[in-house]
Amino acid sequence: MESEINAAIKKWALANAVEHGGNANLGAVMGKLLAEFPNLRPKARELMSLVKKIVDEINRLSLQEQTKLLHELGPPEVVRREKRVGLPELPDVDKYPGVVTRFAPNPNGPLHIGHVRAALLSHEYARIYGGKFILRFEDTNPLNSLLEMYDMIKKDLAWLEINWDEEHVQSDRLERYYFFAERLLEEGKAYVCTCKAEEFKRLRDKSKACPCRELPTNEQIERWQAMVIGDLHEGQAVVRIKTDLTHPNPAVRDWPALRVVTAPHPRVGSKYRVWPLYNFSASIDDHEMGITHIIRGKEHIANEQCQRFLYEHLGWSYPTAVQYGRLKIGGAVLSKTKIMNGIRSGEFSGYDDPRLGTIAALRRRGILPQSIRAVIIDVGPTPVDASLSWETLFAYNRKLVDAGANRYFFVPNPVELKISGVPDLKEVKIRLHPSLPERGWRNIPIDRKEGFVKVHVAKADMNTFKVGQIVRLKDLMNVRILSIDPNLIGEFAGFEILEVPKIQWVSKDAVEVSVIRPDGTVEGGIAEPGVSNLKEGDIVQFERYGFVRIDSVEPKIIAVFGHL
Repeated sequence: MESEINAAIKKWALANAVEHGGNANLGAVMGKLLAEFPNLRPKARELMSLVKKIVDEINRLSLQEQTKLLHELGPPEVVRREKRVGLPELPDVDKYPGVVTRFAPNPNGPLHIGHVRAALLSHEYARIYGGKFILRFEDTNPLNSLLEMYDMIKKDLAWLEINWDEEHVQSDRLERYYFFAERLLEEGKAYVCTCKAEEFKRLRDKSKACPCRELPTNEQIERWQAMVIGDLHEGQAVVRIKTDLTHPNPAVRDWPALRVVTAPHPRVGSKYRVWPLYNFSASIDDHEMGITHIIRGKEHIANEQCQRFLYEHLGWSYPTAVQYGRLKIGGAVLSKTKIMNGIRSGEFSGYDDPRLGTIAALRRRGILPQSIRAVIIDVGPTPVDASLSWETLFAYNRKLVDAGANRYFFVPNPVELKISGVPDLKEVKIRLHPSLPERGWRNIPIDRKEGFVKVHVAKADMNTFKVGQIVRLKDLMNVRILSIDPNLIGEFAGFEILEVPKIQWVSKDAVEVSVIRPDGTVEGGIAEPGVSNLKEGDIVQFERYGFVRIDSVEPKIIAVFGHL
């Protein structure tokens, strides 16, 4: 296998070099190799050094030598792509020596499933092409950055198996932003505007310059220094990037780059008074960090238009932008504002409240990271708007958790059922998993007193019973209902399996369990004794109820409902 891989690398490097005038591109060769051998993707980073070694060797040859060697070895095998599995190819890989992507969250709230689309796609593409993935915290608004969110976001990403090669925090990079702001002011490509916001907007909408735009450089620098030292206060001045005043999008015309914010920052305190806005700091970071591909939502198209003016001013080449459509997700709270306000007011119990669509809430409900990854990659970076159904996510998760989830009986809102005429029976043995006998058995003791077997069934099931009806206590026996009101009474009706309604039940030594439902309500009930041996974090299936994750075991067992 090793010799086969080496041969494939050599052929792809030769083919790429001949196609591009004698210079093979490392990223392109890596992409072709992983397309031919997709099983190597988990080892992409380790392979990179080998691919680089061979590419360097090929690039040292003359074009004539490369062409001759390619003819001798034969062209690489063409990989069929008609039914490509997974993500589509990343564009413009050949333009760069290696792929570098980033995820740049704002630490002003928890990550939710909508946010992680950019993180997962950026990480996956970096790994597919053996490139680099960068985590960058965009925290240049002191008013909304929350100290607890830095670690929370990293915890969520690590749980999602998104590992980063570099980590940067924008609040550590203010001096770099100041450097470029001063350079742009000195070169006449930016200016300090002291116009009232309403007046600037009036002029901008008419495609007219404000009076500050053409002030001499020395006055621009004086104004800038006044912003930095505190002579110009919050709301009195903003640094603007010169663009096209006739641009069809008014928001692009001389867009704001830096402003005064006097509120202390949770990480750096009051060390700085002037803070960059998104388009300025993100542009500089993307260039200085060598980002080759920006994978983000199409709502950033206007931002790209702004950023391209800055790149042009600084003589930089803009990265390749891959913009995907909106992902519509219904049925859960995703708004950061609603989440934060709800937590402050006590409406939500925390960032992992099951009503939320946060990663913390999904983790608490027993959704596996592999399920989230699968559903996001399945949607991919399509430019059209898409909808994500929770049922789709649950279907992925069900496939993954089913084999590992032992089965137990849980009875919500229990009602006692007394059964007469039952043969001598002290306990029943039931498989922990119906399809995996090697998993073992669970023993459920039977409560027998005064000639009756006593079990508990769900009130919801009782409400469907009719006198004379036969029902089956799952994996135990059949019962004919004799009385419902005032007491639920039945008689033994055999052990054979009949085509009758099956219900779960609990008998002797039952344990109390509370289940937190997706709507935030708590449903009380009892479960079979074996549930008392479960640990926090265990995912099990309560039969005829759904998959749950054990949230806590002391002082009583609390489970969180995941899905059916």
